[in-house]
Amino acid sequence: MEDVIEGKDYSFPKEEEAVLALWDRLDAFGEQLRRSEGKPEYVFFDGPPFATGLPHYGHILAGTLKDIVTRYACATGHHVTRRFGWDCHGLPVEYEIDKKLGIKSRDDVLAMGIGAYNEECRSIVMRYSKEWEVTVKRLGRWIDFDNDYKTLDPAFMESVWWVFQQLHAKGLVYRGFKVMPFSTACSTSLSNFEAGLNYKDVDDPAVMVSFPITDTSGAAAGGALAGASLVAWTTTPWTLPSNLALCVHPELTYVQVRDPATGAVYVVAEARLSALPGAVPKPAKKGGDKKKAAAAAADKEGEAAPAGGFEVLARFTGADLVGLRYAPLFPYFADHGPRGAFVVVADGYVTDDSGTGVVHQAPAFGEDDYRVCLGAGVIAKGEGLPCPIDLNGRFTAEVTDFAGKYVKDADKEIIAAIKAAGRLVDHARLSHSYPFCWRSDTPLIYRAVPSWFVKVEAIKERLLANNALTHWVPAYVKEKRFHNWLEGAHDWAISRSRFWGTPIPIWANDDFSEVRVIGSIAELEAAAGRKVTDLHRHFIDDIELPSATPGGAPLRRIDDVFDCWFESGSMPYGQLHYPFENKALFEANFPADFVAEGLDQTRGWFYTLMVLSTALFDKPAFKNLVCNGLVLAGDGKKMSKRLKNYPDPTTVIDRYGADALRLYLINSPVVRAETLRFKEEGVFGVVKDVFLPWYNAYRFLVQNVRRWEAESGEAFAPGATLDAALASAAAPAAPSASDAAAAACGAPGGGAVLDRWIAAAARSLTAFVRAEMEGYRLYTVVPRLVGFIDALTNVYVRYNRRRLKGGKGRVDCLSALGTLFHVLLTVTKVMAPFTPFICEAMYQNLRRALLPRGGADGGGAESSGGEEVPASVHWCEMPPAEQERPGDARIQASVARMQAVIEAGRVIRERHARPLKQPLRRAVVVHPDPDFLADITGELSEYVVSELNVGQLSTCADPLEYAELRAEPEWGLLGKRLGKDMGKVAAAVKGLSLADIQGYEASGALTLAGHTLGPGEIKVVRSFRPPPGAGEVDAAGDGEVLVVLDLAQADDLVEAGLARELVNRYQKLRKKAGLTVTDVVELYYAAAPADGGGEAGLGLLPRLLDGQAEYLRTALGGPLLPLGEKPPGSVELAREAAAIGCGADAGGGAAGAAFVAVLAAAPGSAAAAAAAAGGVAAASLS
Repeated sequence: MEDVIEGKDYSFPKEEEAVLALWDRLDAFGEQLRRSEGKPEYVFFDGPPFATGLPHYGHILAGTLKDIVTRYACATGHHVTRRFGWDCHGLPVEYEIDKKLGIKSRDDVLAMGIGAYNEECRSIVMRYSKEWEVTVKRLGRWIDFDNDYKTLDPAFMESVWWVFQQLHAKGLVYRGFKVMPFSTACSTSLSNFEAGLNYKDVDDPAVMVSFPITDTSGAAAGGALAGASLVAWTTTPWTLPSNLALCVHPELTYVQVRDPATGAVYVVAEARLSALPGAVPKPAKKGGDKKKAAAAAADKEGEAAPAGGFEVLARFTGADLVGLRYAPLFPYFADHGPRGAFVVVADGYVTDDSGTGVVHQAPAFGEDDYRVCLGAGVIAKGEGLPCPIDLNGRFTAEVTDFAGKYVKDADKEIIAAIKAAGRLVDHARLSHSYPFCWRSDTPLIYRAVPSWFVKVEAIKERLLANNALTHWVPAYVKEKRFHNWLEGAHDWAISRSRFWGTPIPIWANDDFSEVRVIGSIAELEAAAGRKVTDLHRHFIDDIELPSATPGGAPLRRIDDVFDCWFESGSMPYGQLHYPFENKALFEANFPADFVAEGLDQTRGWFYTLMVLSTALFDKPAFKNLVCNGLVLAGDGKKMSKRLKNYPDPTTVIDRYGADALRLYLINSPVVRAETLRFKEEGVFGVVKDVFLPWYNAYRFLVQNVRRWEAESGEAFAPGATLDAALASAAAPAAPSASDAAAAACGAPGGGAVLDRWIAAAARSLTAFVRAEMEGYRLYTVVPRLVGFIDALTNVYVRYNRRRLKGGKGRVDCLSALGTLFHVLLTVTKVMAPFTPFICEAMYQNLRRALLPRGGADGGGAESSGGEEVPASVHWCEMPPAEQERPGDARIQASVARMQAVIEAGRVIRERHARPLKQPLRRAVVVHPDPDFLADITGELSEYVVSELNVGQLSTCADPLEYAELRAEPEWGLLGKRLGKDMGKVAAAVKGLSLADIQGYEASGALTLAGHTLGPGEIKVVRSFRPPPGAGEVDAAGDGEVLVVLDLAQADDLVEAGLARELVNRYQKLRKKAGLTVTDVVELYYAAAPADGGGEAGLGLLPRLLDGQAEYLRTALGGPLLPLGEKPPGSVELAREAAAIGCGADAGGGAAGAAFVAVLAAAPGSAAAAAAAAGGVAAASLS
């Protein structure tokens, strides 16, 4: 393996650039696809974005999720075609052109010419496609841009035509009026989904208007209401000129009241009487509040009421009012009176939580208004509907007084006209949330438009049934949000009165008595008798088809184009040009295995996919769906280029790398469809807390493999698998000199316990990742992966540093190196879908150990064992999930408890200011599990002793020897259940004897004061209680394991601590000198210079060298000798003044020592040669 640089010098972004170059050189993505040909297909649908804007964090998140899942699918034995798609039609494109060309209305487009306009649109649809490709590639996502699909391609558009023809043939298409959200700036209707994208708080007029009753004969209330006026309330005064009816709730109570001051008689809902100015007297306010009240009253248009309020004359139900007729507010549509207009109707949508309980009906401008008036016979389908507003939101000539005025601007004049007519009861302002156009940022109106519809309501039950067949992550989005949306779904208006889109392929005569739907280019060419090369409007709008009726007028195409959501919902068919091509491929692999987009697509793309697949095939369009949440700025607000409240994605990638950004995003709540407040420091945290420790573990392996090869003269051969490596290392072999030295030092051979542990943990990790990825639960996978890397670096590598450096002999070292090699290799394969760059970088070096010396290093290189070693980690198979082996559970539990023991010991040391370098006499581990106690005093003991720096480790199986038990009630669980009995039960719990507590722990149940308490309802508290004569001890634990430390100090312990300090000084000097692990050096000491010249004494250093000789030789890797014994030819590498112990001043002392540490190397050694070449630090570092 090649040497690697230190973590502090390693640039993850630069290494990622090198990996990208490697992938290009290997054609890694293309080769992955070629290698997986013939394997089962894994079908993935990629929702097409617009290329008229640059990718943002939402795109990056969704792209990362898609890349992880598809990489994983390929690694688990599937062929995964990944084609990028582009949404090229619709309002986003037209809006950009409108801004560019200063187009203000539909008339401007027609004056310019549809052909010229559409070609302008075509020119910008791929404006940022290259930027998209660069960003997506830099993120490590593998997807095919060369064979992308575009919704503007004739092949795609032809499939959309086919979809529509199929729906029409099934009787699922009809023409009608639909009141829809309408953008007057863009002159087109919007889907309900689009209307919900941009709500703002606005201040609108709120008016109450009187409608004098003219005829009571048709109502149950009869003549009692003669001379009264119904009062309606609205926040859209511009709709009042189009009023055709008033609506009440049939079951609400309405009151007839008289204003004593004016004699006016009004009818409103009883619950809303207080909304009428002066109808209900209000208590007088004191002081300044009177002035405020008077000022507020002055803002009202109505008259102030006397103190007594209005007189109630009668009460009626809403049903009693149905059939009343009233005088029109304006004369513009008075001719509709004889046809059934200007009448009171009833419907349950009316509420009494706002307004007056009487709702004015303008059926052209309200969805409920249209439905209610149609049901009551006020209007009829297909007949003239009063809609005096043009496509730009201006009144038409029908409304003579306000013709040409934009509706919102006309509000003031309309209110003035109502007041002048004596019909204004009240005028106020209301702040409320109102929808705005998501493109033009102008207020939407609701307007009846002639539209073509898909009968969604007719297939609603099948939609719900097909939704039940799908698997969503998280599940609640499917079961709640999406299910509820499907249950309330209405027929889908799929037509748009626009220009740049797929034309709806309907040719009809003027009265629609003859309609022909075209489903293919060939069909159109045959009918038109000419060649068709493009399906956009300016290529086909002039085509006339002959009537099937002799002498009938020719059929012309309708003006409308498809809603772009219809196109994106058709992408499963359009991307393959189905059914004109790839018919067998599509039908064998539909529904798709996987889709993923943001939460907002539950009412967008996910919905349209489901509607069309259900209508066409009675199937869901997908089997599995991952839904992500919204990425917000760090301040919790929407990311805004104007506010600059988020870091540019390119800057973040250049600073920390794409892997760090990927892991940060998917290890966050956003993968559970929750929101994420993006913080750059979180990306840095991934580098610091995950990647650097992981890289340092990898670097430690590489350094020690190279050291082992240099010392042994052999090539490192880890074996093909971890089991093979362990078996090979465990095989009997002639002991080497290092093995003999290790045995002479009494080094235990129990190091293999952590090899078994990390191997078991790696198997557990692989099985977990496979199980969770099969369930698409990425949010559980990443924390487990991160936890494993933490265990690998902070347990296995940390505790085995001596083994990995050969401190326990050649065989044991090879076992540890082989184990670490294969675990790291496994991690790179398991993590590769998540962090493709760092895994590739590590794999490229690790695979060198699997290749024969001098062997080829190409894409199909073979190992010495005859098995292929793929040239990319992304061509490797995911490690298989293995069944748990005997002993796996025990060793993992024991090491986890060992970690708890070590952590508890550290807590005690910190509590008593006992630094780790200071040895302690004894540690006692208290736990009732005999297997764990056997492990902790057996194979795991050396790690506990080393990490806690104690001289002796013992165990105790009786917790009561070091603790006392008491019981407390779990108040949160018991309080609600026991109520007033809680007090006496609590007293009984606190009074439990030791035997009672132990009995409860054994059985999980106990009856006290007439109540049976179950598991978890009594809390057993263990308090440390040192046994008699224990001395200076303290304890800590995690509720399961208790650790007791003897904190007393003695001279021998102080000496051992100083020995550790001495080793630390020489280790630091090696690092300062720039020496590597493989550099063999000599270690010397000399007396420090005295203040007045000459040499000072060495203090306790000679005694330390004698008493701690065995430990020092083992820890330093060789003897520590006086400088006078250095051979004449030895090359000095570094020297530094050093001191140990609290008395280590310039003159030394009994409690410490001051000395000069010296490093040297034999002549001709690698370290000496490096020093001569300037590769080792200067001789003097003091």
